[in-house]
Amino acid sequence: MENPVISIITPAFNRAEEVDYLIRSIQDQTLDHSQFEHIISDDGSTDNTEDVVRKWREKVDYPIHFISQENQGPGAARNHGLKQSSGDLILFIDSDCEADPKWVEKIYTEFTQNPFGACGGPDASKADFSVVQKAIDFAMTSFFTTGGMRGHSEKMLAKFFPRTHNMGMTREVYEKVGGFGPLRHGQDIEMSNRIRRSGAEIRFIKDAVVYHRRRTGIRQFFKQVFNWGVARVNLYKIDKQLLEPIHLLPSVALTAGLSIIAGFVIGVPYFSFLFLSILGALGSLSILGGIKRSSIGVMIILPIIIPIQIGGYGLGFIWAFINRVILGRGSMTGFVKQYYK
Repeated sequence: MENPVISIITPAFNRAEEVDYLIRSIQDQTLDHSQFEHIISDDGSTDNTEDVVRKWREKVDYPIHFISQENQGPGAARNHGLKQSSGDLILFIDSDCEADPKWVEKIYTEFTQNPFGACGGPDASKADFSVVQKAIDFAMTSFFTTGGMRGHSEKMLAKFFPRTHNMGMTREVYEKVGGFGPLRHGQDIEMSNRIRRSGAEIRFIKDAVVYHRRRTGIRQFFKQVFNWGVARVNLYKIDKQLLEPIHLLPSVALTAGLSIIAGFVIGVPYFSFLFLSILGALGSLSILGGIKRSSIGVMIILPIIIPIQIGGYGLGFIWAFINRVILGRGSMTGFVKQYYK
């Protein structure tokens, strides 16, 4: 297929400031702007998101479409965008992301030279991100934490499932597998699983990078990773193949860590050795993160961020597993009210 039309879809909910960064990054794309459109699918925002989009419409040289609906969640907003899209190749990028200038071009080139059914790429941080955002980015993308399973290396420890902060698929695949499901968290993994089961090829494009602002505070980050732990159990209930042994590690680490801390407090010698070993490993990883992000602040805050990442996910997983698998209750979400606060 030559010169496919590309539709870029972004769901938004009260993210006016972030949408401003995002649209600027799309305007800076190196690919010929006549080949793509950008759809902002608003999910009932009460801020000035629409005003920001309207302002940018007067500046950019490609079509920006603003569509809105009552608040129903990001999956419904993405589906609304899909219904309004016209592209043969459909890309997703979240409102808290900025696209690298070559993001669309890298995906387009890969698709035209070696077609795929769906794709995904890595996320990273930028120099102007806050210390907390850079620390969270390192914790999420390092191979020693979750980067080895989320898609930050061609050598992954688990199957690659594109996620909607940086994801693409052909219209043919969309028409075959349908839109996003009702899950509030993990819906992109569930969609990617249906794509994989359809037989379509999923490609990891390592140079198609987006810069992910993520959460701006530690409390927000805890809520996010807790909900991801809950989501993994929900995904398991949909398809047991969506739970791999590696997904159990945060819960195992949380349980083991609490046991080691308890043993250290009561003075068990062997547990004291384990506790000091954990501190050493955490310190080494924090130093590595500080070097990688060229920030002493990142090095200082990582000993807080990494345990929250692993412990929050593990706690959410355990809570949902007890409720859904052992007690047989229905689908769970985790934090809903004040999720972004």
